[in-house]
Amino acid sequence: MSYADVISRTDAAGLIPQPVANTIISAVVEESAALRLFRQVPLSSGTSRLPVVSLLPTAKWVSPTDTGLKQTTEVNWTDVTMTVEEIAAIVPIPQSVFDDAGFDMWAQIKPLLASAIGRLLDATIFFGTNAPASWTGANIAAKAISAGNVVALGSAANPAGLLADISATFATVEADGFTVDGVVTKAGTRGLLRSAQITSEAMSSQATTTEVFGVPVVYALGGLWPGGALAPQLIAGDFSQGIVGVRQDITYKVLTESVITDAGGLVTLNLAQQDMIALRVVARYAFAVPNPVTYDQIVGANRYPFGVLRAAT
Repeated sequence: MSYADVISRTDAAGLIPQPVANTIISAVVEESAALRLFRQVPLSSGTSRLPVVSLLPTAKWVSPTDTGLKQTTEVNWTDVTMTVEEIAAIVPIPQSVFDDAGFDMWAQIKPLLASAIGRLLDATIFFGTNAPASWTGANIAAKAISAGNVVALGSAANPAGLLADISATFATVEADGFTVDGVVTKAGTRGLLRSAQITSEAMSSQATTTEVFGVPVVYALGGLWPGGALAPQLIAGDFSQGIVGVRQDITYKVLTESVITDAGGLVTLNLAQQDMIALRVVARYAFAVPNPVTYDQIVGANRYPFGVLRAAT
């Protein structure tokens, strides 16, 4: 983590008008897969508790019919705590560079910061990257594997291939009593899905690059998907079972008279003294996967609403 990064005149050269080109072509800012797939709920405080069913009721036949005694049953609940954590960044720029840019630099930077926040949110939720200690629901991939909801890529014989592997991944979630309503994966899976359509005519109608077995496929932001042996290829699951709590959506503030310090309290930038300005972005989220008990799987350690298709060894 750095506390002294600054957009210099060299860094902003592409924004400062030149005789030939004075327009900016920026990449499309991608959306967060987590924010697209999971339920979002507004939170009114930094900590919220969700009641989750931990014991389901049962019913029994009355015997003998006319004089038998009706038996009792119960329903139990447990709490899942959602703790709001903060994502933030500060972008300092010398005032002279900002003035000479000839464009609204903040308008260019804001969507890129939003994309950075979305990338971190996805990486944390799906793979546990830099997860706050309070986010016990993070790292969906690891929790799915721990629950046994994992299939190795290439398990199915041709011609079924990839699509049968995906179907088997769905089945691990369904066996726990959940219904798959979404798939999140990396960009490279597009090519695999196209190849699967070509090599398996019998199943080609079951998949496109945006939908598999009637379930939408969402592609995660670039640069966050892990690689290497046993790396997840995709995550399928019941995304209604995950909740993103929104305490404060993305907000921006321009700083002009502030100082920026490092973790040890040493001042690295003095905006007023160095004639600089800075844009601060803040977002506050919580996340949880309640994982309620189902009739299909009452053992919590073996139950999870997500499954992973991962690379073979």
